[in-house]
Amino acid sequence: MAVSASAVKELRERTGAGMLDCKKALDETGGDVEKAIALLREKGLAAAANKAGRVATEGVVESYIHAGGRIGVLVEINCETDFVAKTDQFREFARDIAMQIAAANPKFVRREEVPAEELEKEKEILKNQALNEGKPEKIVEKMVEGRISKYYEEYCLLEQSFIKDPDKTISNLLNEKISKIGENISIRRFVRYELGEGLEKKVDNFVEEVMAQAKL
Repeated sequence: MAVSASAVKELRERTGAGMLDCKKALDETGGDVEKAIALLREKGLAAAANKAGRVATEGVVESYIHAGGRIGVLVEINCETDFVAKTDQFREFARDIAMQIAAANPKFVRREEVPAEELEKEKEILKNQALNEGKPEKIVEKMVEGRISKYYEEYCLLEQSFIKDPDKTISNLLNEKISKIGENISIRRFVRYELGEGLEKKVDNFVEEVMAQAKL
């Protein structure tokens, strides 16, 4: 199949790889951008992947307070130089991540941070759910794997859909910024406070509220 110029442009923006390398990767993966990104990383051609091992100790601790002080977020995002940390592009990214945390309420930055004990407990719950639904035991394990992926997408920040553009994940957004800014960027840690957390209260749609407050 013919690879579109827009697909090549998107891949180049998201990875920082050369145009010819992007086109070749898309040709090899049948035009699938996500598979092409993985292929470029395997070949060491993706700029974001190449920068991932570089030390990032500068950056910013960004804050976000939801209207009325109901939700507060602090997130540490690192880059390589103080110069980049002060740029509008980096600050905007940090602000977007803080808003994401406020709206989507992740528990971890990345899947590797999920405690093994919690993951096994979740798998056991999902396995019992599948069995209770009458699913054949031989396909239960595959079902559990699929549902665990959904668990990561819900609770791991990097795998969540970006609230401003649900077609991309936070990991996609991060790689785009690495490619554009030209430095390694790392979302290191965050803390999220919610007024009355743990107390019984009515459930609100915080995604909609945060988006409305930001006039998005």
